Amino acid sequence: QVQLGESGGGLVQPGGSLRLSCAASKIIFSTYVMSWYRQAPGKQRELVAAISIGGSTNYADSVKGRFTISRDNAKKTVYLQMNSLKPEDTAVYYCNAAKEQLDFWGQGTQVTVSS
Repeated sequence: QVQLGESGGGLVQPGGSLRLSCAASKIIFSTYVMSWYRQAPGKQRELVAAISIGGSTNYADSVKGRFTISRDNAKKTVYLQMNSLKPEDTAVYYCNAAKEQLDFWGQGTQVTVSS
């Protein structure tokens, strides 16, 4: 069974940084588009960042210049480096792996930005 396990969330002050990790198992990781989504209370889940199998990236406008997505195919892990965090970045962050009709999600990790 495919598993995606997120880690690295927590409580951070505004302006701080966090690095999220998502480790995958039982998939050919290098063939999947990997993405990070987030869902804040009372809001729809939204795409934060994605990285293609070739390493191309795209970001939500709200995080451009602050967040960086990267992947390590050897470790089957995708990362999200989050800098200059704002209170509006508070959400549960989910890892997603997608390929053709296949779509897998992690259980999510809470990120709270507050003083």
